[in-house]
Amino acid sequence: MTSRRVREGLGFGREGGRQQQGHGQAQDATLEAESENPHARKTRPVTLRQQTAGKAGTLLAARSASGHRYIASVTADATYPMVSRTLDNGLRVVVSPTPGLGVVAVNLWYDVGSRHEEPHRQGFAHLFEHLMFQGSRHVQPGEHFSLLQGNGGSLNATTSFDRTNYFESVPAGALDLALWLEADRMAYLDDVLTQQNFDNQVDVVAQERSQRMDNVPYGTVFERLLPLVFDPGHPYGHLPIGNMQHLAEATLTEVSAFHARYYMPNNAVLSIVGDVTAEAGFAKADQYFGAIVPGDAPKRELPPPLPPLDTPARLDHSEEVPVPAVWFAGRLPADAPDNRALTAAALASSILGEGDTSRLHRRLVRGDQIALAAAVSINPLIAGNSLLVGSVRAVPGHDLDEVTAAVDDELRRLATDGPTDDELAIVRAQAEREWLDDMGTAAGRADAISGCALLFDDPDVLNQRLPLVQSVTAAEVQEAARHWLLPALHAQVRVLPSAASDAAAVAVAAGDGVEV
Repeated sequence: MTSRRVREGLGFGREGGRQQQGHGQAQDATLEAESENPHARKTRPVTLRQQTAGKAGTLLAARSASGHRYIASVTADATYPMVSRTLDNGLRVVVSPTPGLGVVAVNLWYDVGSRHEEPHRQGFAHLFEHLMFQGSRHVQPGEHFSLLQGNGGSLNATTSFDRTNYFESVPAGALDLALWLEADRMAYLDDVLTQQNFDNQVDVVAQERSQRMDNVPYGTVFERLLPLVFDPGHPYGHLPIGNMQHLAEATLTEVSAFHARYYMPNNAVLSIVGDVTAEAGFAKADQYFGAIVPGDAPKRELPPPLPPLDTPARLDHSEEVPVPAVWFAGRLPADAPDNRALTAAALASSILGEGDTSRLHRRLVRGDQIALAAAVSINPLIAGNSLLVGSVRAVPGHDLDEVTAAVDDELRRLATDGPTDDELAIVRAQAEREWLDDMGTAAGRADAISGCALLFDDPDVLNQRLPLVQSVTAAEVQEAARHWLLPALHAQVRVLPSAASDAAAVAVAAGDGVEV
């Protein structure tokens, strides 16, 4: 195995204190995999001072002179200071100062996710998210977490289709420690990448899958749904959590080669946000990362965009679940800094299925009372297409055909009539609120900056997001619903309680689906 060598004389010592490691807390294992660490603890995020030049996005309900009630949106005018610099070894560094905060967030995005994996080695990106907490040349297993938490910090890591990120929020005085730890594992992970470490983490990933997918109601539905949207060879044709057989068959040589190919300074973005000046942030980044020798970073190759689904595909599945449910999915435009079509589709999906004010909730849950819950969300992605996913859990006794017919009716109404003024104002305000909530913590802002810098090569895209949301028109939302959302019901996975499997095992019309 070969280490990412560091030029002599800079930055790597144990002066920052003894280091430690770990792995973080889990989210939804389906579309994003997150490290599991028994020692990780949740902490409340530290809120930044308000950076808005105007009022935060909110809704005002009032009455006009004629007595009609109307809703108006007070739009946030929020921009965030950022300074960017690229080190000699290619590491892109972005610093966003917030003087006096007392806290600094460190966020490192690597340009490697599940879409970069070989077809026969699905799960390598997620596996490395775990291995990166198993020590490095100057850091013992378990030290990464214990050192940062011992200094009042919190940390974690996640893997998705497009990237892997590692992040810490620490008191300002522990910034050197956080940077030292990240740099040591970028440069020297191979020094401690042993067969035992590898085997242990494969077992951890298998347990994670068991706990979060295989033994959870509806836990494998996304794994069944994705192949109905993307071919198996497509970059988004499999989940980030990985294939356990592939990981079991992998060799240590393959794992080492994966690290050498993707974990290098010129394939990453480092964001530092909080109580640090721009010059101090760049100086510290150069001190700890500047000596890491760059590699031959892979060139980004993205597939062409795919059109909306035009052929119905349905999979019916029985398992031990409390109520029948249906999941549906569709392709959306790829994420890009100025992609109005994706922004319009996001607003349309919010009108359709985000929260208690959405059309699906009002119709299926509160009105017809045929569903316990209904939701639609999107996952912005860059490799050709983004992904829309919706789900409805039916009230026992109501057929899923009845449920999907109601969903289809609401889709068609939105595509035909477009949103109301109130609906558009509400979802714009929801988008503003969520965005401002994310930007209200050092950790949230750092993560967003890293994403814009890595995926779009421009961190200032962050400051363009709200104006784009506010500029999208009702006509654009209607067209997005017609072109992109309406075909989403073409891809369905229906999950039936296993006790009803015999009664439900009726022949599905040819071309409409298959029984599993």
